[in-house]
Amino acid sequence: MSSLSIAQLQPVVWSYGAKKTADRTYEVEIKASIKEGWHLFSQTQPADAIALPTVFVINPNPLLIRKGTLREIGKLEKYKDKTLGVTAYQYAGQVRFVQTVSLKAKVKTVFAGSVEFQTCDDEKCLPPQKVNFSIPLQ
Repeated sequence: MSSLSIAQLQPVVWSYGAKKTADRTYEVEIKASIKEGWHLFSQTQPADAIALPTVFVINPNPLLIRKGTLREIGKLEKYKDKTLGVTAYQYAGQVRFVQTVSLKAKVKTVFAGSVEFQTCDDEKCLPPQKVNFSIPLQ
């Protein structure tokens, strides 16, 4: 496959938002909409996996307190590669990554960072991609 045709493949569309759940508390959502026939790997993989897990890097922000971990919400699939004998955890269709945060004061700020991920179909895996995000909180 040529590098041009790989560049044209965008099997995941990312969208972002934040919902205020209480005074100075927000639920931040990062959603991956995955094209049919493709899958995105989970953040957590079994010990024998060769799949590249989805990795979020959250930029430090002294105005925010993260509560808990970045949760995955979606239908987790357990895929067993019969040829290689390895297992991978993945999502198809859609997965939401949700983080609860609190502001230390009544200020406007952002929840920002990047997500590095890899997508595969039944025949190939694309090179890992990195996408930056910035979600306003006000």
